[in-house]
Amino acid sequence: MAKQKQSPVILALTGASGAQYALRLLECLLGAGTPVYLMVSKAAQIVLSMETELKVPAKPAEMERFFTELYNTEAGQVKVFSQEQWTAPIASGSHDALSMVVCPCTTGTLAAIANGNSDNLLERAADVMLKEKRQLIMVVRETPFSQIHLENMLRLSQAGATIMPANPGFYNKPETLDDIIDFMVSRILDHLNVEHNLQPRWGE
Repeated sequence: MAKQKQSPVILALTGASGAQYALRLLECLLGAGTPVYLMVSKAAQIVLSMETELKVPAKPAEMERFFTELYNTEAGQVKVFSQEQWTAPIASGSHDALSMVVCPCTTGTLAAIANGNSDNLLERAADVMLKEKRQLIMVVRETPFSQIHLENMLRLSQAGATIMPANPGFYNKPETLDDIIDFMVSRILDHLNVEHNLQPRWGE
């Protein structure tokens, strides 16, 4: 019997702090054989350079090669789209991705998606997920939240999105920064129904 094709996951990085969450999530998705449609905003590229030692190229084709080599994955498993690439498949509801994760998500991106702005490909892709009743996970990274932030999160939740602020738990007694990152990434993977063994589950 032929192996069932995995549905791609759209992963969008914005300019919030927390680039390590996104990198670990990308690594785990690719390691599980999941195709990834990747978008990295200009602000996210700046955050990557500030919070990591990686020198991630800005051009989509070069970024594809970079992550393919970094995570030793098959060519074509990760596809990178620029914010202005309106001909990308994810700009239409006819694409094959069933899930999208915005990680980390700025409150500015949160607001733009909550209001249906669709001013760039990232916002349009999220708008498509909502209108097609598909999975949209918003990993919001900010503290404290203002009333405006909370109202935008409520609006998106009511529209069908999953609001998952980057709030790691500590009942697993993390010993390293990687343990804290993996806690959050494991919760995202659970919602994406991607198998993993990043950490013991509650009660195990």
